[in-house]
Amino acid sequence: MCFFLFLSPVDVTLDPATAAGWVVLSPDNKKVSMSYQQGRTPLPDDPRRFDSCVAVLGKQSFTSGKRYWVVQVGDKRDWDLGVARESINRKGAITVRPDNGYWAICRRNGGSLCACAGPVVTLHLKEIPQKVGIFLDYEEGSVSFYNTEAKTHIYTYSGLTFTEPLYPYFNPCIHDNGKNTAQLVICPIEAGITVDPSAR
Repeated sequence: MCFFLFLSPVDVTLDPATAAGWVVLSPDNKKVSMSYQQGRTPLPDDPRRFDSCVAVLGKQSFTSGKRYWVVQVGDKRDWDLGVARESINRKGAITVRPDNGYWAICRRNGGSLCACAGPVVTLHLKEIPQKVGIFLDYEEGSVSFYNTEAKTHIYTYSGLTFTEPLYPYFNPCIHDNGKNTAQLVICPIEAGITVDPSAR
């Protein structure tokens, strides 16, 4: 049995000011992939920009409410998706985990999904999602992930206390010798999403 989550759908776009030099965004800032070579034109030195991690944040920030957005991962072998707080370190090597201000899930080498919970939690799912819904409840202090096509729960970070703006977080990861070239795509979404509560 399914039920409806009535949240505020967010028209998320990617923020070029945060994108690392290896990241390529579509003209509408709805798709992200990694370039084979860093841009020839040096990017402006911006404290908001990732300089080593292949990552980009959404332009929208959230300080209240219940919000969600959906990202198509398709058959990508490697990716990260989630939420990051405004004060994250964006320079040098980055470890994605809650104590560093990231609440995310990831896939590596075409294997199982994992929660970047520090330590990593392997998620034993019946199927790998093609589209991932990210659900943020700022006041409740939770970040949940769902397979929006199968309408099943993937993972939830709960019992959190947010004290600063939060941003959507995307990492398309490296190409892996041409095996991981597909884009992450922010999808159009509707106001009602059905999920399977028994899976949570």
